[in-house]
Amino acid sequence: MPGGFANANASDQQPCPCGGGSYGRCCAPMHRGERQAPTAEQLMRSRYSAFVRGEIDYLLATHPEPGLPVARRRRDLQRSCRELRWLGLTIREVRAGEPQDLEGIVRFEARHQGGVLRETSLFQRRDGRSDGAWLYIRALEEPFE
Repeated sequence: MPGGFANANASDQQPCPCGGGSYGRCCAPMHRGERQAPTAEQLMRSRYSAFVRGEIDYLLATHPEPGLPVARRRRDLQRSCRELRWLGLTIREVRAGEPQDLEGIVRFEARHQGGVLRETSLFQRRDGRSDGAWLYIRALEEPFE
């Protein structure tokens, strides 16, 4: 975890990058593995916060890519987290992805110093099980409205 254990309490009081209150009550418990995201939207928010905070292990754990070596994915994520300065997240639409669902879609805008990332993302439960953790699967080819 960036900043080390000594800074954890101070960091937990800061606003969560996703906009959901204090970091310690919002995304930190998911980043630390203390709880799972209950919905696809919350996984989206926690992944955005993980990009802002450089939580590489969380990003790897919540996006399976079996065809790519983990070392390469880790390197690419580290570079991305260092190079981009994220400025804010806006959720535009959520379809399904509730606690009882197996799949969900989230449309969002993530602002960064170079512009805006607009994406429609597909999320699914691990192993197609209702008690499986939510996972980011991929960006969809849908037009963003």
